[in-house]
Amino acid sequence: MDKFTVLEGVAAPLKVVNVDTDMIIPKQYLKTIKRTGLGKGLFSEKRFNDDGSENPDFVLNKPAYRNAKILVAGDNFGCGSSREHAPWALLDFGIRCVISTSFGDIFYNNSFKNGILPIRVSHEDLEKLFDDAERGANATMTIDLENQEIRGPDGGAIKFDIDPHRKHCLLNGLDDIGLTMVKKDKIDSYESKVGAERPWM
Repeated sequence: MDKFTVLEGVAAPLKVVNVDTDMIIPKQYLKTIKRTGLGKGLFSEKRFNDDGSENPDFVLNKPAYRNAKILVAGDNFGCGSSREHAPWALLDFGIRCVISTSFGDIFYNNSFKNGILPIRVSHEDLEKLFDDAERGANATMTIDLENQEIRGPDGGAIKFDIDPHRKHCLLNGLDDIGLTMVKKDKIDSYESKVGAERPWM
């Protein structure tokens, strides 16, 4: 998993509440277990018309936001069914941070495990971030995980809270497997000891 330290980029404003995981990545894209290639399906029912053409009104199709790295979204983002494909699709598209007032619990947990930082802010701060994001490609936002700050284009900063363990994992690029491998020496030592003491196992 890639480390998350400081992320600077364009933030796309998605002023929609209760964005569920089916909207993030529709069911027809769930046949794969690969983490790559799902960016094309991200918000596909909103991004594309029935004939396959782009919907010019959807935020990620607008020139200013095609390379967005941050998504500023309405309340309760990632609610609905539990599908790990939702953070996979966001990550494959290039989005590494989602900011909202609240998240679906399973989506929230899955995001951390896949290198995406979900940030909870107050409604007041969210409105300020929506204003910043609506300035377009000339107004970049900076997410500083070490200092737990969101810095806007005007220089203002918003502090955010994060669980210390999850922060440690993101800063060091540690998913569940990575956390296990940190203890590889101890695991190997234990296996050798058990092998010598109980050769029949």
